Amino acid sequence: MSKTLQPTSNECTSRLDSISDALYVIGGKWKLRVVVSLRENNKRFNEIQRSVEGISARVLSAELKELEINGFVKRVVHAQTPVVVEYQLTPYADTLSGVLETLSEWGAMHRNKLRSER
Repeated sequence: MSKTLQPTSNECTSRLDSISDALYVIGGKWKLRVVVSLRENNKRFNEIQRSVEGISARVLSAELKELEINGFVKRVVHAQTPVVVEYQLTPYADTLSGVLETLSEWGAMHRNKLRSER
């Protein structure tokens, strides 16, 4: 009979700390929706707001600032008249691709599970 090794308390704590860090950075209702919107192409503020249904200007502004602080989004100011500001994903945002794919698959599976249990 083979025994499955259980993670130690320190390993569990380390994993939970890492998960907490990730959720702190990308958690919430809007952050990943903003990231997904910007995966299509660079966008101006109002374009993002239109593509992320239901987000207010105040919340979008705060989310963009947090995403910029954490290195996922870059704010680009084009020196022209009138001034044009665009937001774009940084190369670091590509590290979220696997996370987005896994979350999407799990979300679809979970939704189907709940529907089948009704």
